[in-house]
Amino acid sequence: MGPDGDNTVASAYSGDLEEYGWEAPTGNLPSAYLTGYLLGKRALDADYEEAVLDIGLNTATPGSKAFAVQEGAIDAGLDIPHNESVMADWSRNRGEHIADYAEQLDEPLYSGDFDATELPEHFDEVLSNLQEDE
Repeated sequence: MGPDGDNTVASAYSGDLEEYGWEAPTGNLPSAYLTGYLLGKRALDADYEEAVLDIGLNTATPGSKAFAVQEGAIDAGLDIPHNESVMADWSRNRGEHIADYAEQLDEPLYSGDFDATELPEHFDEVLSNLQEDE
């Protein structure tokens, strides 16, 4: 925080993931992780190497999207103080739980063309696209 208050130096929105091939809905754990990864890349590109997570008045629920964003930013190379115990299992970041649930349904989980059973592979592809852009 500077003398005039907080200053935003980098930002990312889940909608930005389309540029890297994201076709799935954006309100889930995998898109939160990837958005955090993109944010971390943008912060590093702006010559910032460290940050602090501020979740405001939100409840600090282990495995939540807020911590998925944080983990993505850390994995991109940003130094953020954290406790590993609040991070989701990697399988959840990849969306394996969503794909497993979608496989049990008679109808598609999502409207539109995206097949939720393919979410983990799609996550891997988009993460690879983000990493190649470094």
